[in-house]
Amino acid sequence: MSPLKFLPAAALTALLAASLPCSAQQPNTEFKITKIEPALIESPTYSGVRYDKRGAKAGSWLEVEVTFDWQPKLKEPKYTEELTANFYILLANANQQFPKGALLTGSVNLMSIPQGKDLHTVVYVSPRTLERMFDGKIPTNAAQAVTDVGVTLSKQGQSVATTTWKGKGEWWTSYQQTPGYVLNKNETPFAPLAWDYYEAIKPKGSGF
Repeated sequence: MSPLKFLPAAALTALLAASLPCSAQQPNTEFKITKIEPALIESPTYSGVRYDKRGAKAGSWLEVEVTFDWQPKLKEPKYTEELTANFYILLANANQQFPKGALLTGSVNLMSIPQGKDLHTVVYVSPRTLERMFDGKIPTNAAQAVTDVGVTLSKQGQSVATTTWKGKGEWWTSYQQTPGYVLNKNETPFAPLAWDYYEAIKPKGSGF
């Protein structure tokens, strides 16, 4: 008679789980975030378009661009219709209101993502938000504006990739989140630019 018969159910379950190959316990490896690039850029201008109400000086936006790969083992399906990029942007604005800096959070729902490498998505923080968060003294470069950035990719509610700009681990879980200030590309004046460079954003109410 097998000695396993006399083991308690919980112990037997643990023993069987431990005997599984390591690959069965690893996170999804089809997706990989390869780069996070924060930058301060000016509001865009459009040639041939007259806009009399524009101020004399263009505002500075915080842009956070992410490069990622999707390389599944199977060739089909060639596209996935559901992928969410979640952003955790820790500003370097430690003050009385945000003793450790403000953690701005937001997400972008992507669609029609093809298999391949060097895919891109992006989010922005507006000039007015930066002005507010830094008490009117907007930084001149990304290193002054941002302490760190964490990014996760999730599919069907499950995390499939995680990385950070500087730090290690999911450090953002220890911060109070401030949602509502991270904008996707379609919510900014950058919407019509670099259309073929970034992955498509899923429209609200889309049936996909």
